[in-house]
Amino acid sequence: MPAHAQTEAEPAWIIEPEPVPYDLAMTRMLEMAEAIADGEGQERLWLLSHPPTITAGTSAVPHELLDPGNIPVVATGRGGRHTYHDPGQRIIYPLLDLARRGRDVRRLVAGLEEWVIAAVDRLGVAAHRSPLGTGVWVTTPMGPVKIAAIGLRVRRWVSLHGVAINIDPDMRGFDAIVPCGIQAARPGRLVDLNPAITRAALDAALFTTRHHLLGH
Repeated sequence: MPAHAQTEAEPAWIIEPEPVPYDLAMTRMLEMAEAIADGEGQERLWLLSHPPTITAGTSAVPHELLDPGNIPVVATGRGGRHTYHDPGQRIIYPLLDLARRGRDVRRLVAGLEEWVIAAVDRLGVAAHRSPLGTGVWVTTPMGPVKIAAIGLRVRRWVSLHGVAINIDPDMRGFDAIVPCGIQAARPGRLVDLNPAITRAALDAALFTTRHHLLGH
C-alpha cells in the first residue's frame, strides 16, 4: 500500500511516518482545507499521530481538565470536549468537500464510525456504536471501552479534524481529563483486545475498508 495513493475519484491517501506536532498539523490542515474549498486542492485522508497533547473542543468544560501536568493543553475548534492525543494513536483527518458530498455532517460522523468498525473487524475486534456517546466502542468483561473518538468541524463545507483510534497509547495520559466528558466508561486500546495488532495492520485495514466512509 503506497503512502501516497490517489485517483480522480478518491481523496489522496497520505501517511505521516513520524508524529506531527499538533499546532503544525492544524496549520497544514487549514491550508489544505482552504485549497479544497477554493477548488484548487484535492480531498485527503490524512493519517498521522501527535506527540502527547490534550485538546479542548468547543464543548469542553474546565472542571473536566483534571491534572494535565506537563502535557500541553490546546484549545481547538473541533466539536466535543477534552481528549488526549499520543503517538500510540492513529489519527485520521478526512479533508472532504462536503458541498460535493451532500452537506450532511451526521452522515460523515456515521461514516467514520462505520469505517473504523469495519477496519478493526478485519483485525479480530468486534466494535460497535454506543448510546454512551459518539465514537467506536468495544464491550469487554470489565464493561464498555471507547477505542476511537470523533471530533469534527466544518469550514466552507470542508471537513476538519476527524477520528483518533487508540492502538497502544500511554493510557496514563487519559487520567488527566474526563475523556470526551464521559464518566461512565473509559478509553481502551486495540492491543489490549488483540496483541497482534500493529499500526501497519490497522492502516492496511483502513485502506481496504475506506469505502465505508466514501460510499463506493
